[in-house]
Amino acid sequence: MKRSPTFLYSMLAFGFAFLYIPIFVMMLYSFNDSRLVTVWGGFTTRWYTALLENEQILEAALLSLEIAVTSATLATVLGTLAGLAMNRMGQFRGRTVFSGMIAAPLVMPEVITGLSLLLLFISLQELTGWPASRGANTVTIAHTTFAMAYVAVVVQSRLASMDQSLEEAAMDLGGRPFNVTWDITLPLIIPAMASGWLLAFTLSLDDLVIASFTSGAGASTLPMVIFSKVKLGVTPEVNALATLVIAIVSLGVLIAGWNILKKQRSAHG
Repeated sequence: MKRSPTFLYSMLAFGFAFLYIPIFVMMLYSFNDSRLVTVWGGFTTRWYTALLENEQILEAALLSLEIAVTSATLATVLGTLAGLAMNRMGQFRGRTVFSGMIAAPLVMPEVITGLSLLLLFISLQELTGWPASRGANTVTIAHTTFAMAYVAVVVQSRLASMDQSLEEAAMDLGGRPFNVTWDITLPLIIPAMASGWLLAFTLSLDDLVIASFTSGAGASTLPMVIFSKVKLGVTPEVNALATLVIAIVSLGVLIAGWNILKKQRSAHG
């Protein structure tokens, strides 16, 4: 029995409305002149000006970007090496344990991950004196730890679907394993590495729980600052910040879509 198109379109419209209407309402109230987010007091852009003058939010945003870029880069390097080991080294001793260690951060609750890392940093501090205090460095290490698992999965999936004939041909022609990996394998998996980097960057920028466990005084990330403000009530400044983030992400998606469409037209043209 086939469902009518009207029913399917209605469910599709309901799904999109459920997802996006709250976002549009939040964006609308970022232009609300009233400090009460539930009362419309007229149109204004003063909350964007207040946001740009808020040093706490700007410093937290800059810190979050620095941590996200650094941890995503480190996670991409380590995750790529892990993916190569899982897909190209065959059966080696400890492979099961290694694969389990890679998969564990994907399914482990963030509270458990954050608590375990906090205990690790406290133990290291007592035994070695490092870190002297928890801050941006410990948050970066923590984000790298769980983000590299996602990168490893993405890279391993790309390697599993990749044709190995080019690598085998290069080895038959006398190429050494390192040179083959550097000249053949890495260029082929660069899209997967880029996807893994973006995923790790997003996870780091969005993380609240793990950062709350591993950060210290004076090292509050943007999600931590927003959460502390929301606990006291949503302010129009938070709505303005969320609107700017959505605008930046939407612009990036549009640019990426335009580039993909341009390449498709060039390929067919």
